[in-house]
Amino acid sequence: MGKNVNFTLLTMLYLFIYIVASPNSTIDKNALLAFKAQITSNPNKILAKNWSQETPFCNWIWIGITCGKRHQRVRGLNLANMGLGGIIAKEIDGLSFLRSLIISENSFYGFFPDEMGNLSQLQEIEM
Repeated sequence: MGKNVNFTLLTMLYLFIYIVASPNSTIDKNALLAFKAQITSNPNKILAKNWSQETPFCNWIWIGITCGKRHQRVRGLNLANMGLGGIIAKEIDGLSFLRSLIISENSFYGFFPDEMGNLSQLQEIEM
């Protein structure tokens, strides 16, 4: 009987974590896909081939994405030297756990969106 109670409690814990974490993961994924949508030059098709709605972004599948272990939220975005061009989407503020944004050696233009001011954990920017 004790094993059944433990199993039930573990099942409830996993469901709780899934329910709580899923909306946050969706916010991160939507922010990344909005970022991708503003890329107007992607000569090597890196993001076109790699960043997909169907694949999880925190399992080392999406190139340039680093996630935290505990919350499975985007902590780093490193797209340096990929030949990308475009603007930074205002939806980037959905990456509320982002600490590092490295997009140097690309052709991004325009201004940082005001929404980047909402990224309270952002510590490093390389343009």
